[in-house]
Parts: sequence; C-alpha cells; structure tokens
Amino acid sequence: MQNYKSGELALLDVPVPGCKPGGVLVRTAYSLISTGTELMKVSEAGMSMLGKARSRPDQVAKVVQSVATNGVPATYRKVMGKLDSYTPLGYSLCGVVEQVGAGVDDVKVGDLVACAGNEHALHAELNWVPKNLYAPVPDGLAPRDAAFGTVGSIAMQGVRQGESRLGEVALVIGLGLIGQLVAQLLTASGVRVVGADPDPARCELAERLGAAACGDPASPAVESAVAELTDGHGVDQVYLAAGGGSNQPVELAARLCRDRGRVVDIGKCRLDLPWNAYYEKELDVRFSRSYGPGRYDPEYELEGRDYPIGYVRWTERRNLACFLDLVARGRVDVGPLISHTAAFDDAVETYRRLEDGELKAVAVLFRYPEQADEAGAPAAAPTVAVPAVRRGGR
Repeated sequence: MQNYKSGELALLDVPVPGCKPGGVLVRTAYSLISTGTELMKVSEAGMSMLGKARSRPDQVAKVVQSVATNGVPATYRKVMGKLDSYTPLGYSLCGVVEQVGAGVDDVKVGDLVACAGNEHALHAELNWVPKNLYAPVPDGLAPRDAAFGTVGSIAMQGVRQGESRLGEVALVIGLGLIGQLVAQLLTASGVRVVGADPDPARCELAERLGAAACGDPASPAVESAVAELTDGHGVDQVYLAAGGGSNQPVELAARLCRDRGRVVDIGKCRLDLPWNAYYEKELDVRFSRSYGPGRYDPEYELEGRDYPIGYVRWTERRNLACFLDLVARGRVDVGPLISHTAAFDDAVETYRRLEDGELKAVAVLFRYPEQADEAGAPAAAPTVAVPAVRRGGR
C-alpha cells in the first residue's frame, strides 16, 4: 500500500476479506507489477503538493468544484483525509480459489484463476474477486504466466480498437510491457509490426518476439522500415503505448500513418494533435479504455450482469479468457518479458529499486508463500491468519 500524501510505501497486515455472493475468495500465487501505470502512481505520490496538482489536473478540477459546492473547510478536510490514507496497489494476478460465494457455479475451491481490477486484484495474499473480473486458467498454463492476464487484456482491447486485419502493417510506439504485448498480439493476428522505442534492449526483445523491425523513434531507421514494408504508403494503424509529457509520439504517428489510417491511444501520453497533419490524412483517433467493455460499469463488474454476446462480443472477462488461451497455446510468450521475480515480503524494496532505476525491468512479479506449482496444480490450502501490522518504509 502507499500513502499518497507522504509517498510512503508499506506492507500491511489487514483483515481477511469476506467471501461475498457473486464472487470468489482467491489466495494469490503471483501478482504482476505494471511497470508503467503503477510506477507512475508511485512517482506521483512522492511529489510535492504542487507537483501532484500539476500531474493530475483532473483531480484539481474536482477540488475546485467541491470548494464551490461545499466550501473550503469541508473540501480541505476531505482532500487531506484522502491523501493521508493508504491506497492499495496492483491489478493483475493469478491465484487459487479458496472460497466460492453464492451464485457462482463456474469454478470450485482449488481452481486456478486469473483476476483483474485495481480494487479486486491487489498485491495481497487474499482478494475477493467478483465473477466478471476473473477467468479460469487453462490446463497446463503456469500461474506465473497467467498473472499477465489483466495487462494482456489491456493490450488486447487496444488491438481490437485498431481493427487490424491480416496483411496490414502497424507501428507500436513504446515497447514497455503493454507495447510488447500489443506487438505480439498483432503478430499473432497476421499483422507486420514496426516498433519504436529509445531503449535498444526493448527493441531487440520485440524483434526477438516477432516484430519485423524496431528502432529509436528519433532515428531514420523506423521511418525507413515503414516505407519498405508499406511501399511508401504508411502504416495502417499506430498504437500509442508510451507515457510521459512528450508530444513526439503523436507527431510521429501522423507522419508515418497512411491516409485515413487509425491512431489508437493505449498509454497515457501527451495528445496535442497537430491539426494540419491529422486533418490532411483524415486520421481516425481512438482511445482504448482499460480491459474492455464492462470496465467502470458497476452493474457488470460488481453485480455480475454480463453483456449479451450478440451485442458485445468482447467484454473485459472474455478478453481476459482470450488472452489466457493465446498464452496457453503458445501464440503469445510472456516468459521473456519477466525481468525479475521477488518474494512478496520484499515488495517495498522492489518498488524502491524500480523507482530509483536500480532495477531495469519490463515485467516484475511478486511470488507469494502459498503459490500454486508451475504446472498449474494448486497447493494445499493454508490456514488463514491475521498477524500484527507489519510496515516497511522506503
């Protein structure tokens, strides 16, 4: 957990969540650190109050609205109370079902499941997960690999938004964890991929995993590869999987995309669109929202109301199951993306090393004491205990 006011990271012992109807209690085997989204949150928490405000103008707007509605004293108390509390981290894990809530009939105690959600798939030994935010793990898929389910679903939703077709060429800007998975999913779909990232190691990794060519976006290599693969027409889609405050990704996208191509924003990068460049090519700019349809809908996520498949083919749960299937069949390889695996007890130190740049990583996993074995068979269910509070500062 992290205190957003002070930036302190801590490993806390808290009460075991109850197993409510419509979901399952899961004992975590592995959870995945999102080295993009989570590290951004960790870095923001360590900023000054002014820095926090600059990084989150959307939250500043909410504070201004609250002042107008509730007054300064009430707003101040609310904001400071929220800042000075611990917020859990994590949203992608794999674990063993320990209890099954009423109304759940697709899994049983001892089954291995992949779980999603920043309120339900936390870096924690036990999580309660509602029905539409978990998917059974296919036979033979290692728990370590199944822990990638959520980030894989994010990448998959981005690819679906791009509507890539067989034989097309796509440019992926940003070859971090999400970008690497986007590139693999596109390759598995029969699309030739050009990758752009300033890190040579990430470029080499993407090429090893199937990308046609990769290079530094500031070098002529990327533009040359696009010209060669597309006969000079430009790529059919650009996937923005980069973060940061630079506007170069959206400018590069306009330059290398074909007439009436598509630009899909998956990451959180600056989007000051150069009007002339986007207008002249009539580029279609799209956003990819998280894991897929159903995200942020409480009736879907918390109440378990599915969308009819005839109207919504790929919900977030179906995306999760689809990604697990692709990994199980060897169409996507997450093994080479794992840079480091740490014991969960070392979580605070692992975040510190990542934030300080001491640990260079694409993907980092936490391994839990009672994890399932690598063949996918669950370990014996341990007894539940809630020891005294354990803290670790950074």
